[in-house]
Amino acid sequence: MAAAAGEPVREWSKEQLQSEELSKKDVITFLQTNASEAFLAEHKLLGNIKNVAKTAKKDQLITAYEKLFLTKQFKGKDVVAKVTKDVKDLKVSDGKSTETKQEEVVDDGPPKYTKSILKKGDKTNFPKKGDTVHCWYTGTLEDGTVFDSNISTSAKKKKGAKPLSFKVGLGRVIRGWDEALLTMSKGEKAKLEIQSEWAYGKKGQPDAKIPPNAKLIFEVELVDID
Repeated sequence: MAAAAGEPVREWSKEQLQSEELSKKDVITFLQTNASEAFLAEHKLLGNIKNVAKTAKKDQLITAYEKLFLTKQFKGKDVVAKVTKDVKDLKVSDGKSTETKQEEVVDDGPPKYTKSILKKGDKTNFPKKGDTVHCWYTGTLEDGTVFDSNISTSAKKKKGAKPLSFKVGLGRVIRGWDEALLTMSKGEKAKLEIQSEWAYGKKGQPDAKIPPNAKLIFEVELVDID
């Protein structure tokens, strides 16, 4: 059966997917090109292709490939669903107006960060959107200038030192963090290189001495998930 307009064509059969000739990177590339961001986050497929290939099993990728065509969560289609839900869920608190504001959602392409694993996690416990994560981190500019950290000398041993805690995936932190942490497992330590679009953008963060359009580099350790 032909694909609907705007939908990708199935490239491989079940047998081809299971063959050794088809690499994990090929499947991940197809999924990142065609699947919605929500689908990729759900299946832990966001991030640098090389890093995703290290943690994803071939069976998981085959399942995700099959599910993509069953659920039709293709890139751009989740935008319509989100806008519809936003409008439906919008409540007027003051009772003075019944107007609803439709939020424009822009699909801004592939992930704007890369992740390098410095220490492997348990590869079992991954945070889900809305979970509380607890992290140690150090943030630097490209020239090595440290602009923020919750780690000082022997900080983890210092009385009263606490990791940063927040609900992931809800916009409480910069998008690069929100997206990257959903790909990390408990105990994992990673180096994140985040482009300005998924950090502080054109405005920067003057109070933290982050200039406009700055690429940020973080070392983040995911110590716990609630």
